[in-house]
Amino acid sequence: MKRMSLWLAAPLLAGLAHADYRLETVVEGLEHPWSLAFLPDGGMLVTERPGRLRLVDADGELREAPVAGVPEVFAEAQAGLFEVMLAPDFADSGLLYLSYAYGDLNANNTCLGRARFNGEGLSAGEVLFCASPAKRGASHYGGRMALLPDETLVLTLGDGFDHREQAQNAGNHLGSLVRLTLDGGVPDDNPFLGDDSARPELYSIGHRNVQGIVYDDQRDELLINEHGPRGGDELNRIQPGANYGWPLTSHGVDYTGARITPFRELPAFTPPLLHWTPSIAPSGMALYRGDAFPDWQGDLFVSALAGQQVRRLLREQGRVVEQQVLFEELGARIRDVRVGPDGYLYLLTDHAEGALIRVVPAS
Repeated sequence: MKRMSLWLAAPLLAGLAHADYRLETVVEGLEHPWSLAFLPDGGMLVTERPGRLRLVDADGELREAPVAGVPEVFAEAQAGLFEVMLAPDFADSGLLYLSYAYGDLNANNTCLGRARFNGEGLSAGEVLFCASPAKRGASHYGGRMALLPDETLVLTLGDGFDHREQAQNAGNHLGSLVRLTLDGGVPDDNPFLGDDSARPELYSIGHRNVQGIVYDDQRDELLINEHGPRGGDELNRIQPGANYGWPLTSHGVDYTGARITPFRELPAFTPPLLHWTPSIAPSGMALYRGDAFPDWQGDLFVSALAGQQVRRLLREQGRVVEQQVLFEELGARIRDVRVGPDGYLYLLTDHAEGALIRVVPAS
């Protein structure tokens, strides 16, 4: 277990002096913004959890009317419109992907849709995938997406909160990652293919609620973060077909303080690279590749809700060796962190009057 202890012992550093960066408010008045995508013309698309897609033009102005043509979503508690992601050929095709909750309080789950954006609205919308079974409640949906270099798409899912034991059941999609073709099909090398008791879309299982996902092309690694219960938030490196243990292993306890499991690790399960106890409630995640902050090159940035911060994870040869707390001065739940084409960081604050914040060098 020596390798694991090196990950878990990453020391925590103080935040950068405020003189090293400046926070700029780009847009205010967003209702629980959830995700951000950068358009080729310099504009941005932002999702709002209640079910709206908003356009920020290249001049940083928020268009008053939401983008038309967004699918109907189930919006309650944690449910709603989640991620927006541009297709690899977006500049030519105008295609983008949306993840969202469908259904009602008694029967709902996470869906993946695709539509064409023409600069004004969405058209030719289609549903590519819906997680099953539909479950009761309005918590733990996942909803983050990442593209892999083989032009497949990984979608994160949650365990539905009240259904945590189903994260160990490969016969459904609860508490898993799924890997799909860009048309929503099943890639012919998915790891659970050939197992008649498993869903063919599955890529990994044993997750609680995956809220951040990043593909590191230089290391060929797919990394995710996920919420633990009371403590035990995790950073994981994804291996196809692996089982990450929830709820049979965890570094956290239930919200009542009751023990969920006596095991922090077991031989059959892949342990986390890093865990946060007490919980910071990780949300988005970004890998820094840019010129604006040379010292951040190759570092991971994890936004946090309960922690009201961003964690900078400094890595050496793929290992997290230090952590740094940033942007606590905002005093806000931070839902997402992104690296823009300009090399700046962009943050979304998770409030009824949320904001899009840009992080730029101080000079």
